[in-house]
Amino acid sequence: MNCRGDISNDGQYMRRCLELASLGHSTVSPNPQVGCVLVHNDRIIGEGFHMKAGEPHAEVLAIDSVKDHSLLKECSLYVNLEPCNHTGKTPPCTELILEKSIPRVVIGCIDSHSKVCGSGFTKLRENGVKVVVGVLEKESKEINKKFLTYHEKKRSYILLKWAESADGYLDKHRHQNEPPEKISSTITDIYTHKMRTEYDAILVGYNTVKKDNPSLTTRRFPGKNPLRIILDPESELTSELKVLSDDLPTVVFTKRVEKEEQKVEHIAVGEDFAIPRILDHLYQREIQSLIVEGGAKTLQDFINLEMWDEALIIRGFKNLSAGVKAPQISSKTQASLVLGTDQICKLTNNE
Repeated sequence: MNCRGDISNDGQYMRRCLELASLGHSTVSPNPQVGCVLVHNDRIIGEGFHMKAGEPHAEVLAIDSVKDHSLLKECSLYVNLEPCNHTGKTPPCTELILEKSIPRVVIGCIDSHSKVCGSGFTKLRENGVKVVVGVLEKESKEINKKFLTYHEKKRSYILLKWAESADGYLDKHRHQNEPPEKISSTITDIYTHKMRTEYDAILVGYNTVKKDNPSLTTRRFPGKNPLRIILDPESELTSELKVLSDDLPTVVFTKRVEKEEQKVEHIAVGEDFAIPRILDHLYQREIQSLIVEGGAKTLQDFINLEMWDEALIIRGFKNLSAGVKAPQISSKTQASLVLGTDQICKLTNNE
């Protein structure tokens, strides 16, 4: 998390909110990551973070952690996302703030969820609370990019991920029973499996399932498995494959439902098999974040439709000389890091 240097006291306390918020990175979806601190006379006297959907919000936990509630009337409350002003699984945080007579609230960024979207800070201001908005706004938006994209673009936040050889191939040409070419190192595999724990779903095409028979789990890192999404337009996959036989949640999208497995959900999306229709369905299921891991055609289809937000490209050190070409992608924003023998390149879509 990159916070600006040379920041005010407000910025320092907001940075602490972001640190707290990050602790819920793999457990809060479909809710946002939120941290909250309460400051009295330049000293933090209470803090909390949202741990899981349906459980108390960060503001509630921070207020509850204060030993002497009489001090709340002299406090500033810091929170990286606008407090909610509606009743969901928990009561509105704005009501609690007003009930405790907290005089000043500092907010990182506005919540673009239609049920909030400015109503939280407006309610506070209308009731005499001094509200400051936009402290470490960029960082506050970054930590909740999945949540904000879901509500603003009405689709999942989409990460494209693949590993390619130094000369730009995903794999060699091989027979169905031949194992895939190993490109990434073990430490990179652990890194990407950790990333899977932070996403709601993972998607691959039928050819990847048929040739590689992947598990698409987080077996190399502790954490929740993402929902597996398989694109199988012609219902070609057979039930002995891992993703169709290991009892973990799996959804298969087809042109038409021609068969049923006991623990696999099949969904027909029509003869045109349009990716936007599939994404609409995932949006309705509250799938806020999606990793697309292959194969080459599926990845290129998402790229061509501009249906992506971030790409993670793992470049190995060896050449394959021939094989399945890696997808073609362009972006102005780029960052990279080295893990073991691999270079990991991160791209952001500037659509």
